[in-house]
Amino acid sequence: MRVTTTKSKSDESFYINYAFINEKGKSTSRIYKKLGKLSELSKELNTDRDGVMAWAKEQARIETEKYKKENESVSIALNPNIPIKKDQQNTFNCGYLFLQSIYYSLHLDNICRNIKNRHDYEYDLNAILSDLIYARFLNPTSKLSSFKYCHSLLEQPTYHLHDIYRALTVLAEESDYIQAELYRNSNYIHKRNTRVLYYDCTNYYFEIEQERGDAKYSKNKENKPNPIVGMGLFMDADGFPLSFDLFPGNQNEQLTLKDHEHKVINDFQCSQFVYCSDSGLGSKKNRLLNTTGGRAYVITQSLKKLKKDVRETALSTSQYRKIGSNKFIDLNDLDEEDPEVFNSIYYKEIPYDSNELSETLIVTYSPKYRKYQASIRQNQIQRAQKMITDSGKPKKNRKNPNDPARFLKKQSFTDNGELAEDEIWQIDQEVIEKEAMYDGFYAVVTNLDDDVQDIIAINKRRWQIEECFRILKSDFDARPVYLRDDDRIKAHFLICFMALLFFRILENKLEYKYTADKIVDTMKKMNLTLLEGYGYIPSYTRTDITDDLHKLFGFRTDYQITKKQKMRNIIHQTKDKKKIL
Repeated sequence: MRVTTTKSKSDESFYINYAFINEKGKSTSRIYKKLGKLSELSKELNTDRDGVMAWAKEQARIETEKYKKENESVSIALNPNIPIKKDQQNTFNCGYLFLQSIYYSLHLDNICRNIKNRHDYEYDLNAILSDLIYARFLNPTSKLSSFKYCHSLLEQPTYHLHDIYRALTVLAEESDYIQAELYRNSNYIHKRNTRVLYYDCTNYYFEIEQERGDAKYSKNKENKPNPIVGMGLFMDADGFPLSFDLFPGNQNEQLTLKDHEHKVINDFQCSQFVYCSDSGLGSKKNRLLNTTGGRAYVITQSLKKLKKDVRETALSTSQYRKIGSNKFIDLNDLDEEDPEVFNSIYYKEIPYDSNELSETLIVTYSPKYRKYQASIRQNQIQRAQKMITDSGKPKKNRKNPNDPARFLKKQSFTDNGELAEDEIWQIDQEVIEKEAMYDGFYAVVTNLDDDVQDIIAINKRRWQIEECFRILKSDFDARPVYLRDDDRIKAHFLICFMALLFFRILENKLEYKYTADKIVDTMKKMNLTLLEGYGYIPSYTRTDITDDLHKLFGFRTDYQITKKQKMRNIIHQTKDKKKIL
């Protein structure tokens, strides 16, 4: 290692540089340690530049010796006749270290320090919050099980289980503050794109039989017969979660937007954006809310629910255009066997003044989407046929509007027109034909005056907010909820929300090369085995993901052995807030 310097107009900076052979076999170097600026070091050491240089060279010698000691080969003596120590933990997870680097890059330790100034408690909120996020990401279970799991991390908890439950109350009270600070700090890692904000709602069920607090009986999106709580989620244009809020399970989702949006506008300073949602959250009041203050909206529109004259205009095959062209075409003239036609999107704009709003209805037609819908329906028709038992009746009554049973009808008369002795069920061809009319068509309503292609692109990204809910429910096991008190329930979802943000950051930095399942599963399995007196040996499989993670975060845990001091240095490195991903 050697000392290098860089000069600016007003000062000179001193570094320790490290030369090495990279993976491609080429000689290169990198900054191993920054020593400081000449002006600061001269004052601190009370010497001139020559004195600072002499001191810097001594530091380089010390670091070189330390590096050699940490990286010298290890000779391990193991005795096949000596058992390992009883009750001694030998396996530890190191996958959380990547999450820890994100945690400190988001300055969450500073956020916890600010919260401490407003509350009176003795436990370490920073340690509890970070561990709960790591556990939710790597081993999503109850708070008790999370506490036990965190003892498998390299840095084990020094707090008690009861401290976790007390901390949940504080986290719930500070939820809005934490979300706002996370948004601001995340801009240093990834510039947040708030030109478009997506909003959607879902619900989560509880493992209880009676209503309690915000857990109310209502229609459960997972068809569970349990009380539920609702969640409203805002997502930015890049798929990063922005803000969440909870509401009673029996509250109308339409009514959740106003207060939540005002919170985003006031706390996040996001006042001008395009609001995008599905039709279920596109009421008149919600649209009017987004016609002021420089805001606009793009909302899906059910063609079936349009007025008859507007629907007929929308479904009329004439006056369509291909995206990128101004030439009018008739959909009947399309050769959908042509790959270019099959993969193209066609659109029609219809002035749409409704609900005292001046809007544009944009109807699109896609041959590819038409084939997809027809395929789905054909599978449902086949399922409907199987529902009819030998007696000619469906196996059971069904009320779901998307259930295949909608294609069945009851025939009370025989072919001769006589009253049948028993009910006869058969496929309803009329219903099938009515649904087939809408195959390939899709519509949005907007007050934007932008290019149609841009409006369609805005709506096309709505799938990401659905994916956010899927990740929360499937990968992070946000439900069922086992907590009882509303404040602790809110803290639980705050932790799930933060784990989702961590994932989106990871996904982005890994250039979207891997799925959520693959990333989480890999980090969950990144265990190290401790050889007492020697160091840590990887007991996981090195893969492309582990290589990419190590390269991204600037440290490696996959050497044949990592000495304890080196591992302590890595842990310290993951808490360096100056290192931005």
